[in-house]
Amino acid sequence: MRKELAPPFALICILIIGWYFVAKVSGLSSFILPTPLEVVRAGWETRELLFDAIKTTLLATSIGLALALVAGFGIAVIMDFWVLAHRALNPILVVSQTIQILAVAPILIIWFGFGLTPTILTVVLFCFFPLAISTADGLTSSDPELIALLRAMGANKKQIWRMVRLPSSLPSFFSGLRLAVTYSVVAATIGEWVGGSPGLGLYMLRSKNALATDQVFVAMFITSLLSVTLFMLVYGIERLVLPWYHSAQRTQQWDEPGIY
Repeated sequence: MRKELAPPFALICILIIGWYFVAKVSGLSSFILPTPLEVVRAGWETRELLFDAIKTTLLATSIGLALALVAGFGIAVIMDFWVLAHRALNPILVVSQTIQILAVAPILIIWFGFGLTPTILTVVLFCFFPLAISTADGLTSSDPELIALLRAMGANKKQIWRMVRLPSSLPSFFSGLRLAVTYSVVAATIGEWVGGSPGLGLYMLRSKNALATDQVFVAMFITSLLSVTLFMLVYGIERLVLPWYHSAQRTQQWDEPGIY
């Protein structure tokens, strides 16, 4: 794990050092490009506001992710059990991604008012699609020979689904979940930005209106940090739930030509 984290950590350090020297050498004002130290100072000075904003954003993110998880997995199961449902829902899911969420967010505010609800629904709309599509694809990628073997042994459809199709879909499910958690915090901030509900989005909006560029950078970096943290949390859970899958992946990588 340390070897995997070393290259990105080194690159981040290089980028921060380069950012500092560019901000200093270029002579740009702090309004245009604050230094990393100024961003850290701005975060410390507004730490109380940030703490409350982070709690609100994480609450909306958690609830929205949970709802998207239930809805996405449920739709995927329905699509897997009924071919007609798959044919009807799959095009609708694809078309739904052509709708701009920024255009939908104001409508959610009109329907549900200001507060946490529109933000939660914005997270659901962002995260639902990758969860549903990835899980549905995973359920249809089961080993046909193993399914044929179980049928020959007298297993019914539900038993085959529980013993073969569901386990084989878990890698795709976690792949979609990793993508969803990456979107989730950004989706929550967008909902807060548009709806004016307390959170990192409102903190960023107020900082922009006050021309406090350093605080905008603070909100941006905290949003990225929360997204990365959630991504790593899901990745850790995946390794605990699917040790056999990651073990097979490592074995396959070492067996490939040119891997030493």
